[in-house]
Amino acid sequence: MERLVGDADGRVERVEFNDGSSAEALLVVMAMGVRPNVELAEKAGLHCNRGISVNDTMQTYDPRIYAIGECANHRGIAYGLVAPLFEQAKVCANHLAQFGICRYTGSVSSTKLKITGIDPFSAGDFMGGEGHEEILLYDPIGGVYKKLVIKDDKLVGACLYGDTADGAWYFRLLREGRSIADIRDRLMFGEDSLGDSGHSGANKAATMADEAEVCDCNGVCKGAIVKAIKTHGLFTLDDVRKTTKASASCGSCTGLVEQTLMSTVGNDYSAAPQNKAMCGCTDLSHDEVRDAIRKEHLLTIPQVREFLAWRTPNGCANFRPALNFYPISTWPGEAVDDPQSRFINERAHANIQKDGTYSVIPRMWGSTTTAADLRKIADIVDKYNIPSVKVTGGQRIDLLGVKKEDLPGVWKDLDMPSGHAYAKALRTVKTCVSSEWCRFGTQDSTRMGIELERALWRMYAPHKVKIAVSGFPRNCAESGIKTEVGQFLCKVKTHEEVLEYSGAFLQLYREEGWYLERTVHYVDHVGMDYVKKRILEDAEGCKALWERLQFALRDEHDPWHDFDVARVDRRQFIPIKVESGATA
Repeated sequence: MERLVGDADGRVERVEFNDGSSAEALLVVMAMGVRPNVELAEKAGLHCNRGISVNDTMQTYDPRIYAIGECANHRGIAYGLVAPLFEQAKVCANHLAQFGICRYTGSVSSTKLKITGIDPFSAGDFMGGEGHEEILLYDPIGGVYKKLVIKDDKLVGACLYGDTADGAWYFRLLREGRSIADIRDRLMFGEDSLGDSGHSGANKAATMADEAEVCDCNGVCKGAIVKAIKTHGLFTLDDVRKTTKASASCGSCTGLVEQTLMSTVGNDYSAAPQNKAMCGCTDLSHDEVRDAIRKEHLLTIPQVREFLAWRTPNGCANFRPALNFYPISTWPGEAVDDPQSRFINERAHANIQKDGTYSVIPRMWGSTTTAADLRKIADIVDKYNIPSVKVTGGQRIDLLGVKKEDLPGVWKDLDMPSGHAYAKALRTVKTCVSSEWCRFGTQDSTRMGIELERALWRMYAPHKVKIAVSGFPRNCAESGIKTEVGQFLCKVKTHEEVLEYSGAFLQLYREEGWYLERTVHYVDHVGMDYVKKRILEDAEGCKALWERLQFALRDEHDPWHDFDVARVDRRQFIPIKVESGATA
């Protein structure tokens, strides 16, 4: 392919090839992966089939020539992972050394993809079929799907989405081929559900044999990790990653690597640096990146990567959204948002569902509504054949099953502000019925909630923000009174003070919080004393924070109604036409 040719709107219409020919196209799919280069092998007369064909000893059709790794095709499979390559190399080395005692019968592989905003894992025969049993867990609200495939009381496949923490454990069970009959009733709930029965109450890493594989992606066993720790004096997870490659790929074995490190160095493990690197693309922490953006007036993602000497040209999928958020939250009105660096929900301004449709949640000020708004919602449900309507835990109404091409029409007909239920932003302000109606209410929490939401909506943040206002200690709005997560900040007398202190805290969180860090974790890592010092003990600083937030929100527009200024890409809502008779 030479280049893509677009129309006046920037939408692809033609693909031009190196030989001068071209083809009309409405959609271009980039298929990336491993394709063995067999040109040399074919010229040498070796049989090839999607790779150089080899037998169980890694010999080609010419027994004097061996092939391993991504260029080899064993029993119809060309592996594109490191771990199978190591297994093949061991067999090949045995035969080259004339031991001749090993055979390669294939590898069981797992995949944990790195996709922005998506967390999938698969291993083994996760499709199942005749003679197989399936255990399913599906939580659409939490965004979790788990499927375990069992045959003859053994786990033979797993497919996880949204919660992949136990992927490494399932993969270990699959590779070991052990019977799961004794743990079947708890298998779906992960290794932690076994309690001490899984490892006799001891550290799991401590009970593993040295030859047990810890990192399946890179074929690193426990013994290699322990030897590297002792030989090179390693004390941190990053040190182990750099030296052994364990936990350096998909990351699913990170917990086990950390356990191995802790059990080997003991109390010295605390010598690890407190400033953890933001990601594998840099050695700098979130705080150091944010400080550089502030001090050097960096306004774009390319400027940040260039100034901080990023190791990868485009950054990684996990932290590209962070590099987009940090400049625009530090330099509002100057830094320009890059929509393509946001998660899919924030690009489409709606929550994508498992079937490819979307959910729409309009904003309802302080969790209040009117008969007119309810009628509009009902009419829209009928007009667009929306299959499901649900009242959310945030005291709002969720329209589920909206087609992507219908989103602009639904937003227009609703004529209600975006609820930002899809974004790392202020989601909702819950309220109780307050002193206006409640016999026990002591304050007008509904009015306070409406004022808070109108003052703070359109506010993007490191993570989603939800606020609740209760007018009575019974906590009908679940605002945090008398709960374990609520921390007392201060007492105030007026609505204006509530707005200023709340806004100042949220702006402090916006300016200093790490991306994907919730407010409770931000407070944990800076300390409540620090928050009080910045908000309560520094009146001018508190006022300045509140004013900076108001300044930032001044340029934020409603993406449901101000497409152009909010930089909403209209092209994404145009359905792709599939022409009959078209060939790929």
